[in-house]
Amino acid sequence: MTLTDPAAALHEGFSGQMLRPAQPGYDEARQVFNAMIDRRPALIARPADTADVAAAVDVARNHGLVVAVRCGGHSVAGLSTCDDGLLIDLSGLKSITVDPEARTVRAGGGVLWGELDAATQAYGLHTPGGRVTTTGIGGFTTGGGYGWTSCTYGLACDNLIAAEVVLADGRVVRASEDEHANLFWGIRGGGGNFGIVTEFTFRLHPLGPTVLAGLTMFPIERAPEALRGWRDRADAAPDELATACVVLTAPPEPFVPEELRGKPVLGVAALYVGDAGQGAEVVQPIRDLHPAVDHIAPMPYTAFQAALDPLAPRGFRSYWRGEYMRELSDEAIDTFLAHAVDLTVAGAPLSEMVIFRIGQGVATVPDEAAAFSHRDAGYLFHPICMWADPSDDSRMTTAGRAFAAAMRPFSTGASYLNFTPESDRVRDAYGDDKYARLATLKDTYDPTNLFRLNQNIRPSHLAPVG
Repeated sequence: MTLTDPAAALHEGFSGQMLRPAQPGYDEARQVFNAMIDRRPALIARPADTADVAAAVDVARNHGLVVAVRCGGHSVAGLSTCDDGLLIDLSGLKSITVDPEARTVRAGGGVLWGELDAATQAYGLHTPGGRVTTTGIGGFTTGGGYGWTSCTYGLACDNLIAAEVVLADGRVVRASEDEHANLFWGIRGGGGNFGIVTEFTFRLHPLGPTVLAGLTMFPIERAPEALRGWRDRADAAPDELATACVVLTAPPEPFVPEELRGKPVLGVAALYVGDAGQGAEVVQPIRDLHPAVDHIAPMPYTAFQAALDPLAPRGFRSYWRGEYMRELSDEAIDTFLAHAVDLTVAGAPLSEMVIFRIGQGVATVPDEAAAFSHRDAGYLFHPICMWADPSDDSRMTTAGRAFAAAMRPFSTGASYLNFTPESDRVRDAYGDDKYARLATLKDTYDPTNLFRLNQNIRPSHLAPVG
């Protein structure tokens, strides 16, 4: 089978764009967020609509091509691209339709969170979404989707009302609580294992356009005391307080004292999920820790959503992890700081070591309601290592893994797959019972494992890998 066979087959009736190696724009189109991933698809298809996606799936299946699917390309594991196969790039599916009366939004599978936030904030509405604006809504949502406001409103997948899905056999179906309900259960946390979602319908909630939010900073010498204080306040806080602590490199911004700029600091981020004028009392306990920098103030919700963008540019090398913790003990805090400071310095200025407080908005959804699991965790440990020099790959990934291993005694043993590059943590993310149900679902919707470039749930008749 030659490359021209699938390309020619797809060309007929395909209204989108196709790119092959050596064509102008191919090298840019094949790039993803993590620069450690350098793969060359045999063909890149950029569909213009759902019919194009179905046609691309048919061609891949009929020609035995590996399929990769990309929305924002933020998969740290590089699962949104491939070598030699067919990359289906959804970036052309950009439709957004907000219904402010029904408080819903329909969005194409190529929409980025910054684009969705801008559209919904025009009506003072939002849904929990990615903390970096260039994150695609697709992989984020189907993998679960922790956003800043998840502490109050649950995960992105908890706010999914319906989805248009292209299946492995080329059929297009609508999945919801009333149609293909098992599929709907699976795509809410089961990733891209069961099909390609070409349109999402989300529930919206009032918020903004102005919120009370921002970042405080402490000199790293105060980190042991400040982090314990943050933990105590986070444990006691109402679910309207979205908050995280982070060891990061203080930026050279005017609001940062000169003596802290370029140095590792402990940051505490906060967002009041409600009317900005009513949040002062809720965020006051964080201010009572007497940070050196207090940058919490009324600001546009879209600005807070974009606050991490400078630390997440494309083209850098990345290693992340996502590990759950039920609580944040003093011993866990000491272990975190023993690794976080050195790793932040090694990966300065972009690396940051984060612990998110999850909140009860996630736990209120019954565990059996969707494929997403482990809703009883109190915190999410999320080290983000980023660097530029390929010669540092081994050193930085080894250090990132060592950090995760050191924190493992304090974890639940479960992983958040959207932040996990390793492929051997899939069963950990679901537990045995849910994994078995997901494998049965895979048997129904993708028995040949066409959609396998993901955190893969293999059909039950296929032997386990490795």
